[in-house]
Amino acid sequence: MRYVLLIHEPRELRETRNEVEGRVLYAEMVAFGEGLGEQLVASHSLRPDRHGVRVQAQPSKPLLRDGPFTETKEMLGGFYLIDCADMDEALAIAKRCPATRFGIVEVRACAPCYEG
Repeated sequence: MRYVLLIHEPRELRETRNEVEGRVLYAEMVAFGEGLGEQLVASHSLRPDRHGVRVQAQPSKPLLRDGPFTETKEMLGGFYLIDCADMDEALAIAKRCPATRFGIVEVRACAPCYEG
């Protein structure tokens, strides 16, 4: 079964690191993903949410909203899509993720949208 590990981080945290610190942490995150071997389906870091645009449903036409998105204190910083036997295995992997030192790793099972 596939699970996604969503990396939530405080919105301004990246700006507190210098380039060297950022590159070291990024290398740790890449190494973590590479260490998952065949369990890793895909992963990617995301630019800060100030570079994002939300397309929001409206009665007449979709509304576009530029970031940052003030409704939350965190932003989605990246993800790992993994293939595991079950939620317990996915949680064990998430606990090893370097992002647990500075943010939240949300674990979600992938499933069709009609499943509850």
